[in-house]
Amino acid sequence: MKRRSLARHENELGFIPQNCVRWLAPGQLLRTAVRVVLAQIFANYGDKRELQEVFSKQPLRLAEHPRGDLWIDYTADLGDGFDATSSIASLLGQDEIVVHAHGERTRSAALPRGHLLVFGGDEVYPTASARDYEDRTLGPYAAALPAESADHNRRGNHNPSLLALPGNHDWYDGLSAFLRIFTRPRRIGAWHTIQTRSYFALRLGHGWWLAGLDSQLGEYMDEPQLNYFRDRLTNRLCPGDAIILCTATPTWVHTKTHDPNAFNQLHYFEKNFLRNRVDPVTGSVKPTGAHVRLWLSGDAHHYTRYEQVPPTHRSAGAGDPRCTQLITCGLGGAFLSATHQLPQALTLPAPESRMRGKDKRGTEFRQGPTTYPDAASSRHMSGRTANPFSRFWLGWRNRSFPPLLGTLHLLVFLPLAGLLGVTAQVGTVPLSSDTLSTDRLQVQGVLLILGVIVLLVSIIAAVAPRIGLPRAASIVAAVGLQLTVFIGFALLTLWIPWPAVWSGAEIVVVAAAIVGVGGALVGTEVFALFTLTQQSGNIFNWQMSSQAIEDHKGFLRLRLHRNGDLEVFPIVIDTVCRNWTLVGEPGAQKRPVPTKPLSPRLLEPPILISRKGFRA
Repeated sequence: MKRRSLARHENELGFIPQNCVRWLAPGQLLRTAVRVVLAQIFANYGDKRELQEVFSKQPLRLAEHPRGDLWIDYTADLGDGFDATSSIASLLGQDEIVVHAHGERTRSAALPRGHLLVFGGDEVYPTASARDYEDRTLGPYAAALPAESADHNRRGNHNPSLLALPGNHDWYDGLSAFLRIFTRPRRIGAWHTIQTRSYFALRLGHGWWLAGLDSQLGEYMDEPQLNYFRDRLTNRLCPGDAIILCTATPTWVHTKTHDPNAFNQLHYFEKNFLRNRVDPVTGSVKPTGAHVRLWLSGDAHHYTRYEQVPPTHRSAGAGDPRCTQLITCGLGGAFLSATHQLPQALTLPAPESRMRGKDKRGTEFRQGPTTYPDAASSRHMSGRTANPFSRFWLGWRNRSFPPLLGTLHLLVFLPLAGLLGVTAQVGTVPLSSDTLSTDRLQVQGVLLILGVIVLLVSIIAAVAPRIGLPRAASIVAAVGLQLTVFIGFALLTLWIPWPAVWSGAEIVVVAAAIVGVGGALVGTEVFALFTLTQQSGNIFNWQMSSQAIEDHKGFLRLRLHRNGDLEVFPIVIDTVCRNWTLVGEPGAQKRPVPTKPLSPRLLEPPILISRKGFRA
């Protein structure tokens, strides 16, 4: 049963399975833009984090804490299309996942469901609302592991807990829906929400802590949040403790691709609240003896890992468990993102950052050997957005985008048709004929020269960010290229030898059709090609977001050993489920399950992280 068929069973499911978001559909772009603007207003004048000062500061406890190894699941950027989100949810809900050893088919391992599930940010797309959360996130997850099913199944972790971190899309309603859903005791299927704020600190045991930060929309960390972490985490850290730090955005990568100051906020928090205790009254600093050993983030919808470069005085190489890891894994359900423009190395904090009091010597990190998708696949996938013979062409995946461009070209052409002389009767003689009027030749010459100038300016503006010119030049490029397309079709209407028997109105109608249809198709193709000229930023992201790729999803399964070692298993599926079977549940409820079993695999060998890292 396909998603559309499932949507007709709303009453039995309790939610409506949604299609994946078409990000370049004009209506969607406009709605999202409005919500972004409103979110910024909320952020500046009604920050919900300030109100959380009155929320409980009681220590968080897992609904079920094991006596032996602790298993944790991490997924981020979920709540988009039903097929992708529910495929990951169904894997997370299984009692265990059997995966083959990386690169081998004869050895396999059974990885049990996590005692704790962490949503790493952006739990719903495109914008937050109670209905969207229900249809895109809560419904699929409740169906993946119903409470009644888990209660009667003793094989798996039947009482798992849930923590959620808000991303920018969760903030688009001012965080209202997120707080109602995740910061009060409730069950989402068998998962128990245990947090009381939009951020959290949890003692995992075996010398490990888990912390999640709410950085709002990339703004400062509020004072109530800092007070919470000072009380619940900083003052309780012991020498040798290790920390898993979850953030909504991988700002460590942004130091190379966007802004060298992007990591400043996280570095400040790590230095003054995790590695050290700073007395807020006296300003005295005392080391905690604890360190962040694993950084986790989503927001970028791919998998990539950066590993600490061991200090030169140590005889250690890649894969040393003492190395700190930076992992981005935003494969929970949203469109796939590119990886071929990721930096190969990072220095944190960035030497160019303006932060006062930063570490004098930054920590070096290098990109791990595995990304998902890999660089070659990423480059190939990105190019499909400009291939009109591919089903991933921008125009096919965003059906309302070409009509919008065609309409805009038409609205510009119609008022100018008479001025350009389109309706002039020139019989059936070709362009080179001496019978063409001087005025008509002059108009064509001016348009031709103007088109060449606009094209050259557009090309320069398109590559401006690479040569140090303002990034705003990309807007000039996008508009200029569409103007070039318009001028080209306007010239075409002047060059066509219209039949002498046609009236002016007939010529205008046919010419308008040529400009409208040509502007729609060629304009879309030119815009798609323009996105391929970009190497970073939002327009670069449109290369992949315009395709709404549902396949290639995954999550992390972490194993905290009793000896204090942490093992990270990156798990992916290359193809999501698109055929579902409805099965009955107690009462009138039904839930969708994959018709055929999914095929999860290990993306790379498990990453081992020891509790103690290199001494600073």
